[in-house]
Amino acid sequence: MSSTTTTTTTPHRFRESDCDVAEFARLLDRTTDLADYPHAVEVAQDVLIYDAARLREAVVDEAGREAVEGELVRALTDGPGVVVLRGAFPDLGVVDRVTAAFDAMIAREKADGTAKGDHFAKAGANDRVWNALEKLAVADPDAFVDYYANDVLALISTAWLGPGYQVTSQVNVVRPGGKAQDPHRDYHLGFLSNAVAARYPRHVHLLSPVLTLQGAVAHSDMPVESGPTLYLPYSHQYPQGYLAWRRPEFRAYFAEHHVQLPLRKGDAAFFNPALFHGAGSNVSADVQRVANLLQVSSAFGRAMETVDRVKTAKAVYPALAARQAAGLDPALLAHAVTAASEGYPFPTNLDLDPNVDGLTPLSQSELLHRALSQGWDTAAVSAALDAYATRHRTDDIGG
Repeated sequence: MSSTTTTTTTPHRFRESDCDVAEFARLLDRTTDLADYPHAVEVAQDVLIYDAARLREAVVDEAGREAVEGELVRALTDGPGVVVLRGAFPDLGVVDRVTAAFDAMIAREKADGTAKGDHFAKAGANDRVWNALEKLAVADPDAFVDYYANDVLALISTAWLGPGYQVTSQVNVVRPGGKAQDPHRDYHLGFLSNAVAARYPRHVHLLSPVLTLQGAVAHSDMPVESGPTLYLPYSHQYPQGYLAWRRPEFRAYFAEHHVQLPLRKGDAAFFNPALFHGAGSNVSADVQRVANLLQVSSAFGRAMETVDRVKTAKAVYPALAARQAAGLDPALLAHAVTAASEGYPFPTNLDLDPNVDGLTPLSQSELLHRALSQGWDTAAVSAALDAYATRHRTDDIGG
């Protein structure tokens, strides 16, 4: 007598054609119960609200800290995917000092004539400061230390990512009349076209959100009419979301069901990067909405060894060109390009390296492929790789 075992296999990759807005709606048809989150003080439009002062009191010992960290992680995974931390900065003087430094950066960059691109919104619609973290450190070290010596920011960052996390910061200023962003998911996969994102296996789609944490600190009062961020609670739980957010039926669902919460200066909001979200329109008459957007990254998002990819790419380009001329299968040649160069365009200096035909700048690998397809000589490739490296440095970032 023989027996057979039936194995159900899960598709290796998500496909855009699998995105189903009815399934999405069923997944999101739920409410947030305050009783499930004992450290929260309120639920507003299904978003969990925490009082920063109470959190500080709750984490005075290790048991309390572990309980709070675990609850914040549940809120960002099983829960609505977004939390508001009221009073994250109790000393608003620190916030104002940093805002003044940001204002000076914006004025200086406008005077220099350096136009800034934006992600998910029309370029020039808002004022942006890229790499505001480094610029603040150079411009006002004391304000930097006073601002980032914040225990609540560290609490939620450590809860989500563990120790050794990396902080980056981008300032967004939306003046009256500023238009809303398109709803979207965020870095990493959210910055890729659907065609590229679909090439990543499904487990990477599920892994990507736990490698970063998105946040925003309110540097001004943000009434609803000023356009604070729009959120779609629980949307981070839709597995195919990185392929769904551009689809018109999902954008229509977002437009009908999103929530929007006012913030006070010194409040902070943090959310799972897979949450559908987008900055709102500023329809106020006189409110200038200022936010410091924080992207906190896992310490594990780095390779074990340091490799000078510019040096490597320069060294192998003549051999790549020779193999191409000899008729090597282009797919095999591409594998060698991948090993020799950086295939992902981040991290970069977004002041110098703006996005090209989408949300990402040119990658080093794309540069090499272009050189091979157009028959560049070694000197031209060397110069292009040097220019690429310059665009990724912050040597001249200034104060």
